[in-house]
Amino acid sequence: MIRVGMGYDVHKLVEGRALWLGGIKIDHPHGLLGHSDADVLIHAICDAILGAANMRDIGYHFPDTSDDTLDMDSKIILRKTIELIASRGYHLVNIDATICAERPKINPHIPAMAECMSKVIGCDPDAISIKATTSERMGFVGRQEGMAAYAVCLISTDK
Repeated sequence: MIRVGMGYDVHKLVEGRALWLGGIKIDHPHGLLGHSDADVLIHAICDAILGAANMRDIGYHFPDTSDDTLDMDSKIILRKTIELIASRGYHLVNIDATICAERPKINPHIPAMAECMSKVIGCDPDAISIKATTSERMGFVGRQEGMAAYAVCLISTDK
């Protein structure tokens, strides 16, 4: 059996926080605000994976009201998400994700993000497609107030 899931996440950009995207730290004067490390890309991917397995969302499994998830590395959330779907007999087939940000330039970091997440998931980096776009200076992303990410994934019970 194969199943498809879709995820979306958004976080506000603020001074004084590190910028984590796709499990890697990116040098930038602003970081994303959130209860965990606010890795908007991993959060969208986790929601897509959980949605595909009909296992609710990351807020259900990793609530932003819990001390256990405060400042949590999103790579841990990703690993635990993969473990959750595995408990139902699923494994990840592939991910297609898009980061929406005006700055910094995301494209130079895409190979490192795919490599990092593939190690956490235990898949080939080729199974993780990451793209970047701007919002043409429109909306909160365009005003550099935040970043958004979209993700679609395919999971399967077939090996």
